[in-house]
Amino acid sequence: MLPMTIAEFQKWIYDRYYPTDSARGTPATFMWFVEEVGELATALAGKDQANKEEEFADVLAWLCTLANMNGVCLEKAIEKYTVKGVEGTK
Repeated sequence: MLPMTIAEFQKWIYDRYYPTDSARGTPATFMWFVEEVGELATALAGKDQANKEEEFADVLAWLCTLANMNGVCLEKAIEKYTVKGVEGTK
């Protein structure tokens, strides 16, 4: 598979998981996201690079799921960091 943009990955997550995720709802999905963030925190405390990469991927996937469920395009949202002149630019 070729590298994906953030928008392409978010759509891939949508196409693969949206029916199940939307049935679960935002509050329960957010709890899954928080659990993955906790697993990432544990991985960051260790030395296993493969585990760190896996947990970063899981956090990104669950963040995409939450964004999909709430009508947020992450690629558009991060413009506050990447596009000069966008309100909130960091």
